Amino acid sequence: MKSKSINRVLFIIGAFLVATFIVYLLAIAGNKSKGPLENMMYNAEKGIVGLENTLIIEDRVAVRKEKLKDYEVYRKDINKLKNPTVILMGASDASKKESYENIINLEDSLETEFPIIHIYNAWGSKPDEQFPKIAVQTIIGMGSTPMITWEPWFGDFDATEYPNIPKEIEKRDKDGLLAITKGYYDTYIKQYAKETKEIGEPIIIRFAHEMNDPYRYPWGPQNNTPEDFVAAWQHVHDVFEEQGANNVVWVWSPHPSYKYFEEFYPGEEYVDYVGLGVLNFGTSASWSQWWSFEELLGNGYDKLETFNKPIMIAEFGTLNIGGNRALWFANALKDLPTKYPQIKSILYFHYPVDETLANKKISWYFINDEAVLDSIKNNIRHWPDSVKLLR
Repeated sequence: MKSKSINRVLFIIGAFLVATFIVYLLAIAGNKSKGPLENMMYNAEKGIVGLENTLIIEDRVAVRKEKLKDYEVYRKDINKLKNPTVILMGASDASKKESYENIINLEDSLETEFPIIHIYNAWGSKPDEQFPKIAVQTIIGMGSTPMITWEPWFGDFDATEYPNIPKEIEKRDKDGLLAITKGYYDTYIKQYAKETKEIGEPIIIRFAHEMNDPYRYPWGPQNNTPEDFVAAWQHVHDVFEEQGANNVVWVWSPHPSYKYFEEFYPGEEYVDYVGLGVLNFGTSASWSQWWSFEELLGNGYDKLETFNKPIMIAEFGTLNIGGNRALWFANALKDLPTKYPQIKSILYFHYPVDETLANKKISWYFINDEAVLDSIKNNIRHWPDSVKLLR
């Protein structure tokens, strides 16, 4: 660590000397060259700041990995990851795929480290709809396990590369899951599976979440039957197995409000975790009100625990519109390990801008809310040591 600090000091001194030399050139060059040289200096300054930030993040990552050393036994052993004895915390936010500084900042604010970092990835032919290799490698390099919510949107596929799908984009959603089962998207799925295998460490995949919600996503029951969903899930899972991608933890994630869980369940051998989202929109929309964690979970927990799988709260959060946000987190977390012993993972949904609602942008951020941070820390601190990975 000492050598790194020395290198940083030398780097900053060198950068300062370069910047000073550019200022000197500006002074002697006169106004004719002022614009280009000013641009050069601006870009140099940006580069200096960027490199310095990278060095700072590298140091923070090194410290982070050391604190997560007790998690190594889970990160390296997929069977232990599928059956944890502790509650694994995590988060998703708007971090860029090359850097998870925002996640680290949230961790620092909560005085913890997240074993799981959650990202979203849509299907399609565009570059950012392929396997997110850089993001996955970055997360693993930080000492955590990547989790991908993998969303089968169909509109962005190039029909010339997938000749069996409708050329008209608006026709692809109807029976889209049946098209998966028929193999129409196998080229995409196989490539995704191959790249997953190449990572060589466990990756958590939450495929086609909230499939029982008839209003939100095109893979819902408005376009597909429950039988179509089950068949599509099994097909995707089988393709991964055929490609040797055995490093996947599969999360089946229905919406707790719409029930009909059994009809959409792919089968015990196809599911490792049962996941669900618990998000309180408060009074931000006409259809919503201030609901507690317990009310949102409803009787969903009782039904979901009958599948005898560890349960994951894949999206956990509340807005601050219509109630006391700190109290909401306190009531949710206070006795969670004893009230809901099958919950083995909780992932904060921590996005600064969410455009889910038609007419407004909302924020799930709480990193600057000291009352919320204190509420979360204080209540987790009182959990039994037996369920805490980090003490």
